[in-house]
Amino acid sequence: MSQSTSERNTFISSCRHLPWFFLVTVILTALVVCGQEGTRTGPPPTRTDNVKEVLHGVEIVDPYRWLEDRKSPETQAWIEAQNQYTQSVLASIPGREKLARRLTELMKIDTISAPVECNGRYFFEKRLADQELFVIYMRQGLNGADQALIDPHPMSPDRTTSVDLLDVSRDGRLLAYGVRQGGQDEVEVHFLDVDARKDLPDRLPRADYFGVALKPDRAGLYYARHGTEGSRVFYHPLGQDPAGDTEVFGKGYGPEKIITAQLSEDGRYLLIHVVHGSAADKTEVYFQDLAKPGPIVPVVNDIPARFYATIGGNQLFLRTNWQAARGRVLAVNLSNPTRAHWREIIPETDAVIENIFAAGGKLLVEYTRNVSSQVRVFEPSGKHMRDLVLPALGRVAAVSGRWESSETFYAFDSYTIPMTIYRYDAASGEQEVWARLKAPVDSARLEVKQVWYESKDGTKVPMFLVSRRDIKLDGAHPTLLSGYGGFNLSEMPRFLPRAVLWAEHGGVFAVANLRGGGEFGEEWHKAAMLEKKQNVFDDFVAAAQWLVAKGYTQPGKLAIAGTSNGGLLVGAALTQRPELFGAVACGYPVLDMLRYHKFLVAQFWVPEYGSAEDPDQFKYLYAYSPYHHVKPGTKYPAVLFFTGDSDTRVDPLHARKMAALLQAASGSGRPVLLRYETKSGHSGGLPLSKEVEQMTDVQAFLLWQLGVAF
Repeated sequence: MSQSTSERNTFISSCRHLPWFFLVTVILTALVVCGQEGTRTGPPPTRTDNVKEVLHGVEIVDPYRWLEDRKSPETQAWIEAQNQYTQSVLASIPGREKLARRLTELMKIDTISAPVECNGRYFFEKRLADQELFVIYMRQGLNGADQALIDPHPMSPDRTTSVDLLDVSRDGRLLAYGVRQGGQDEVEVHFLDVDARKDLPDRLPRADYFGVALKPDRAGLYYARHGTEGSRVFYHPLGQDPAGDTEVFGKGYGPEKIITAQLSEDGRYLLIHVVHGSAADKTEVYFQDLAKPGPIVPVVNDIPARFYATIGGNQLFLRTNWQAARGRVLAVNLSNPTRAHWREIIPETDAVIENIFAAGGKLLVEYTRNVSSQVRVFEPSGKHMRDLVLPALGRVAAVSGRWESSETFYAFDSYTIPMTIYRYDAASGEQEVWARLKAPVDSARLEVKQVWYESKDGTKVPMFLVSRRDIKLDGAHPTLLSGYGGFNLSEMPRFLPRAVLWAEHGGVFAVANLRGGGEFGEEWHKAAMLEKKQNVFDDFVAAAQWLVAKGYTQPGKLAIAGTSNGGLLVGAALTQRPELFGAVACGYPVLDMLRYHKFLVAQFWVPEYGSAEDPDQFKYLYAYSPYHHVKPGTKYPAVLFFTGDSDTRVDPLHARKMAALLQAASGSGRPVLLRYETKSGHSGGLPLSKEVEQMTDVQAFLLWQLGVAF
């Protein structure tokens, strides 16, 4: 479509009688059209309002405060204009379709979750290669036929309504599942009569749920729901109006606490955790004996440490970092849970305890040793029985089993090894493959290597590298560096199509295991939280410098990528060391560190980051906040921000404001784009074809900006 300048001016003039917000939409859309015609080479312009405020004696100027209001017609028009500009740029990348075909091959494969066994029935989620969404299935018996129970495909024409398996009753006759719209964290809880294949009339309203636990007799369920006042535990009798559900626990706790609820396998005990923010530097544990019924009893609520409990028989097992930074396991007798009677059964070692599972009358303890999984099996007394035999350096996930059955399942994968699900016998130690995902990857040609480098303060930090085996250290390889470094989360080796893609194109895929994560226990976590957060950025920059110094790449060939807290990571890296990187992908990011805590569920993160309302914490937040360190005229690398309206965890306003700011400030002439989905978010929610499309856009942008032909 072509349009002369005079025609455009006439068209805009004729719209002057329209409401102002319609006029904004028209103008921005017209500007995008101009850009597509080649008369504009940059992004749509963004007005500034330069809101000023004084925080603890420092004047803060926010030029794009108006973009925080997603409901504003002006913001909506701006998003539409940005999206049109971004898509016009991304669609023109040479070779994009070839890249999309390869990612389709890697991502559109049959995928299945580890099963949950209840009374001889096996429940799991599966997505076939030609399907967009996961379907909830059941097998009657281990080798029975797969029976589809809940298929979300008919629920929405655009395939953005998905389902999650939440819980199954002990007899396998009742199933609770969540219905999710887009990528929102919130779900609506439904209940399926498995025998009749019909939903019950009961529904729990759309909300954040931190635990849905069905009673063995199917008379009701306990659940933890987060609301405006905070998290609360409720009891819902099936067949009754949820509006009348009984509040069981949570009164007095504010919205910054996360409360979870679960039942023991036999349904006798209700187990409650109170997590003090996402950093979980303090956790409270309570239980209630429902057989008596008795009061809710505190196991621990006064120790500033992390405690996670699981029940096996009539014992409660506590995984904790109390007096053990890398973790230990304590046994608590539920008939006498006082601290004087706690027993240490598995002491701290040089490996980090990530999780414990009570299955087959045993304790399966998942360790992280040098950022690779190890699973050891113990008697309830703490006597070591054996270790699981794992096929390679990688990650164990999705362990499931019951205390009264020796049958256990777990999943394993690594960077170049697609997920395999094993069936393990806790009594004999024998294991077999239950399901193996097949992806077209020639693993023999690829190499996964772990290296160690020195950070700014001398700390040794590990990093994984994925590349071809025949790589030469000539400094010419396109490299994608990523990391996370926060919330005690460990970046374990796992199958990633983008890692395979970069290696196949002669590049290097690198993951740095930064401080702030949980790879080496609580000391590693605390070394980069609150006032020490700068350490994680220093670790990341040091990883980039090591890759250049060792001949893997050079700044013009080095891209970085991160999402969520990892989006903060790359946001800080590009504002602190813009000359070190050629391209950046920043997804679902936290970037305005002075205002982040005011939106959505961000109060959960204050124990990890701090709050600008505190004068001391304001100082270090302001010192690294990416949004406040963009300098006009700086030659910033190419940047692609991606986010979505269904992100109900990290508000998309961060990406909107930062994209506008960088577009106005960058002096490099390299593109700064905002890819904005209206139905994607932190919890996925995109149909598989849309996932492939987003992955293609991000990887094509990075490779294109590094000069890689594909």
